[in-house]
Amino acid sequence: MGTLIGRENTIALFAVLCAIVALAIWLEQTYNWASKLSGCILVLLVTLVLSNLKVIPESAPAYDFVGAYLVPLAIPLLLFTANLKTIAKDSGRLLILFLLSAVGTMIGSVIAYFVMNRFIDHIGVFLAMITGSYIGGGVNFVAMAENYNASGTMVSTANVADALTMMFFFFALMTIPSMKFFQKRFRHPLVEEQERLKNESKGEQKTNAAAYWSAKDISLKDIALAIGVSTCVVGVAEPISGFFGRVIPTSNFGWNFLNGLLGSKYLIITVITVALATLMPKFISSIHGAQEVGTYFIYLFFATMSAPVSIRLLVNDAPKFFVCCFIIVFTNIGVTLLATKVFKYGIEEAMVCSNANVGGATTAAALAVAKGWGSLVVPAILVGTLGNVIGNIGGILIGTIFGA
Repeated sequence: MGTLIGRENTIALFAVLCAIVALAIWLEQTYNWASKLSGCILVLLVTLVLSNLKVIPESAPAYDFVGAYLVPLAIPLLLFTANLKTIAKDSGRLLILFLLSAVGTMIGSVIAYFVMNRFIDHIGVFLAMITGSYIGGGVNFVAMAENYNASGTMVSTANVADALTMMFFFFALMTIPSMKFFQKRFRHPLVEEQERLKNESKGEQKTNAAAYWSAKDISLKDIALAIGVSTCVVGVAEPISGFFGRVIPTSNFGWNFLNGLLGSKYLIITVITVALATLMPKFISSIHGAQEVGTYFIYLFFATMSAPVSIRLLVNDAPKFFVCCFIIVFTNIGVTLLATKVFKYGIEEAMVCSNANVGGATTAAALAVAKGWGSLVVPAILVGTLGNVIGNIGGILIGTIFGA
């Protein structure tokens, strides 16, 4: 069955995606209920509805363009104020919690095996794929699927279950820091700072999103420099990461680790941008509008995430896979929250670390931006990029244990 807007109708699809993002941002900055829900969740929900009503397709070149080109451009735009001298301490702190969160994914995979192994054939392969993905993001899902020669049926149903799980996951991460239950039991310094700034805004009735994204002076020169610098960074990072990926062998653990680290374009993009922000702080930080443009690209990315979620396929073929994903994701959140309480981290750091594991560097940065936690954007990308490397190790370990 076709859709109202065909997958090859790129202009029309971009029009729909941009309209969804515009609606979500307007609602988020106009109504408190939408601000608490967040624009990202609104984008996901609207896209899900339109996809399942067959208004827009589940996949399209337009979606691929957003992921392949706009997301890489968003990363440097969001890092223009990332002076390494001011974030080194925070990144190191986040690394410990990130690794503990990864342990939560592994524990969740073990629990999922014992709960669901009688219901799913070749569950070891599935758990290897999901474990790799839920430590380092979707890139590892593909790597593990290829590594274990997963069937097309398993890959497609796992993708549907994973996509729907991610919607619940992002919703949880967005809402937990705002819930009184968690605020009473966990430190929440960034949320407190936002409340303080809101109280100092002379009583203006603004949503959190509207207050954070207040109007700034942005010139044509700013837009030109923001897009120009970002494009150059990505243009340089692509061949550098590709070169390292080709020349560094993968013959043993050490070389494989180095290959994955230097072969990641997101890590190279991060390194180059942070270097510029650290060595040229006055110039880079003076470019206004970079964060706004980068955030807009991230919202477009969210608009493409829920399009592949077919409720029909999920109901017919993927409930068992969804249960596994659900167990793993919320075990990850539970372990992360436990470590946060024990080691006195903030609830904001917990949510970013959990996201960096399950969703990867891009969505972790998106969460930090969407919630206004600017100081966590760079650490989120750094630990999320590390997850791309260690996620495959975790996936192979789980696959080996459970006979993939």
